[in-house]
Amino acid sequence: MPLFTRNRNVDNSHTATAVNTGNNSMEVPTPAIANAFNSNPEKNVRTNENLHMPALTMRTIYMTILVAMGGFIFGYDTGQISGFLEMEVFLQRFGQRSNNLIAHPFGYAFSNVRSGLIVALLSIGTLCGCLIAGPLANSYGRRASIPPWCLIFCIGVVAQMAVGPGDWVGIAMGRWCAGLGVGGLSVLVPMYMAETSPVPVRGAVISCYQLFITIGIFTADCINYGTEKFTNTGSYRVPMGVGFIWAIILGVGILFLPETPRYDWNHGNSARARTTMAAFHGVPEDHPAIELECAEIEKVRAATQGEHPWYEAVTGPRMFYRVSLAMGLQMLQQLTGANYFFYYGTTIFAGVGIKNSFVTAMILGGVNVGATFLGVWMARRFRRRESLYIAALWQCMCFLVFASVGQFIFKDAVPESSTAKTAGTVMIVFACLFIVGFASTWGPLVWACIGEMFPYRYRAVAMAFATSANWFWNFMLAFFTPFITNDIQYAYGYVFAGCNFAAFFVVFFFLVESSDKTLEEVDAMYLLGVRPIGSHAFKFDADTMATLGTAINTDSMHLENRNGRVQKVNEAGQGGVFHDEGLPRNKSVTES
Repeated sequence: MPLFTRNRNVDNSHTATAVNTGNNSMEVPTPAIANAFNSNPEKNVRTNENLHMPALTMRTIYMTILVAMGGFIFGYDTGQISGFLEMEVFLQRFGQRSNNLIAHPFGYAFSNVRSGLIVALLSIGTLCGCLIAGPLANSYGRRASIPPWCLIFCIGVVAQMAVGPGDWVGIAMGRWCAGLGVGGLSVLVPMYMAETSPVPVRGAVISCYQLFITIGIFTADCINYGTEKFTNTGSYRVPMGVGFIWAIILGVGILFLPETPRYDWNHGNSARARTTMAAFHGVPEDHPAIELECAEIEKVRAATQGEHPWYEAVTGPRMFYRVSLAMGLQMLQQLTGANYFFYYGTTIFAGVGIKNSFVTAMILGGVNVGATFLGVWMARRFRRRESLYIAALWQCMCFLVFASVGQFIFKDAVPESSTAKTAGTVMIVFACLFIVGFASTWGPLVWACIGEMFPYRYRAVAMAFATSANWFWNFMLAFFTPFITNDIQYAYGYVFAGCNFAAFFVVFFFLVESSDKTLEEVDAMYLLGVRPIGSHAFKFDADTMATLGTAINTDSMHLENRNGRVQKVNEAGQGGVFHDEGLPRNKSVTES
């Protein structure tokens, strides 16, 4: 059932395709119809007939909500561990005795090593899981790979619930096992969304992965608040056990969804792929836009037949650049400092003087959810690049204020004094302002950019590499944050401020705009070396476009032209020029 529609003018002619390039329209010969440069259903327009194309259907909404449960699982686990570290029963069973009753009123505390390992071993598991999940997704499919990772997560939860008093290592290893499942899902979920979603809503759909992470964090905060007063192991085992629900919903529910169209098409199930695309677009299978997208996918499939080693995901055309950029973005998503609040939020704000720090965690979680809804809306309305680099500066400013107030005012203030309360309030306000910026931009949009950056043949392995960077830095921060804050306290915020400032330059100078483009078009832009600055206005010269025909494609270049027939020449000011035997040397692909 279509919820929103877009007007499209699609030509049924088999002799030429008109491509909309801003204010002009140019005709391209039929062989180029399947080319990644001119096969975007949103941009191939001609005025023979007016058709209504749904931009959002109930099927797409159902898919998004169900598959995004993979993000909910991660968010829920992240939120609950922050609360466990402050629960009396959890401290008594797995902590160490402390004589400092002022700092540790329950008489127990976690050493930096112990708390760091309990929190951070989840990230080591996710690092392993995401590296394994990519290749398996190529062999067994995106859809079929999801239930096993849900099962692995459940095994990890069982392991945590079963440990006895004092066995903090068992808790840590159970979290490692659960992390395997979370890591596998962190690759598969954005990949499934990217390969299935209609172009107009693809960014918003992938952003829902991050939205559900935030909802998971908030849900865990609420459940922790409800159980933290329990005087038995139910205080932490109940929140742990609830985690089964989310994994079961995803693991069983995915069985009622189809495989991604691109995976099906590339594995000989073109009829099913066509049916799936039509269903998610809300149009008949013979709709001209479906024909165009199928032609585009077939062009790539024909060029990518055969087996190729995994390392081609790095050695392929412009792939080292893209994988490095993707890993950098995932690293910077962690180094923005968001998880500093979510992993240790309860502990931080207990130190700030909030009497019930579980309430503070709920406040932060609520702000996170609300701002991420804003981010999903922004993913459809604003460009990726501008949203990311503006937010990086905003987040830098928030951390500068947070760190300065904490280090120079709150740290030395008398507890419960008006100065301490005022400083603590300012810190919480700027923590919330930071979360608004992060949750509406860097949280969801990085996942969207990574899902859109790679061609089909390399997507699974390349996304595994990129996501592994996220989990590696997640581990580094989770493990070392207790040591760092113990030594430099709130000055740690200056480190994150600097990382946010660096993130501005990475996005501004290296990230190509990918909104409102097909996956194949984004691939072409990276292949051709389009300059990131001004990439939103990217278009092709008409003569060059016609001459290129079907020659330029990341996959076909790498597979079919290994003897030098096609080569890339980096020419100053051109952003990359490609020559082959049929392309005049004075022709180039440029950006406006």
